[in-house]
Amino acid sequence: MTDGTRPGVSSAAPWVKSERQIRREAELRRRSRRSISVATASTLLVAVTVVMAVTASPGWPRVRETFFSPAAFVEAFPDVLRGFGLNIKIFLIAEVFVLVLGLTVALVRGLRSPVFFPLRALAVLYTDIFRGIPTILLVYLVGFGVPALQLQGAPDDPVTLGIIALVLSYGAYVAEVFRSGIDSIHPSQRAAARSLALTHGQTMRHVVLPQAVRRVVPPLLNDFASLQKDSALVAVLGPLEALRQAQIHAAWSFNYTPYLAAALLFIALTVPMARFTDHLAARTARRQMGGGGRA
Repeated sequence: MTDGTRPGVSSAAPWVKSERQIRREAELRRRSRRSISVATASTLLVAVTVVMAVTASPGWPRVRETFFSPAAFVEAFPDVLRGFGLNIKIFLIAEVFVLVLGLTVALVRGLRSPVFFPLRALAVLYTDIFRGIPTILLVYLVGFGVPALQLQGAPDDPVTLGIIALVLSYGAYVAEVFRSGIDSIHPSQRAAARSLALTHGQTMRHVVLPQAVRRVVPPLLNDFASLQKDSALVAVLGPLEALRQAQIHAAWSFNYTPYLAAALLFIALTVPMARFTDHLAARTARRQMGGGGRA
């Protein structure tokens, strides 16, 4: 061709939306605005109804004085906020060890060689026992039992003991999350890796684990949101974290508003984590629908 265009490439005018397409998109926008308006109005109606029902109850004046005292909130909030910093520290330290312990246990349970049977049995026993013990009971057992043993070199700091209890408890749950992610990888992935002369360890490291970790990120974040809240259980051992500070103020003033201050701090941290988890879960679902099931 002599006009500079490639064979098979049309020089037609750019595509323009038809009137039907424009009307369809306008109708979709109208429906979206109408849905948002209805949802907003219904939400406001429900909220107003709940507030009116609560404030009209006979015991509301007493509840307002006991749980919603501005003076008690202002007085307790600095100490509760300072204690909440310890909660965050406990959560961040425990999270790292939970990931390491959970992934290690999951990998051990995947070992198939008969020589590793004792390790597999120990991993199964660990997950069964520590998933069955309530976390607060485990905090008591570790926090008061380990110092009572008087072992040489054993920690006696209540914060450290609390972190150990949380790691043991949540490590069992996270191990099962990792194991489910590893088991969700199709066997053909392992077969293809072995056909390329990769060892079992190389297959897990380069093929299975990257895909498995991506798949289990949303449930892992859910577990970490729970871990962040359960860091308050360490209060039973005495550290001055948020819940303990709230207890001290409540016992001194006979007012429960400090507990509200602590609750708001935990909500301010866990709600963004929950929304981020929902975002990742939705993105993973879109990838699986658009990519033939690939994560």
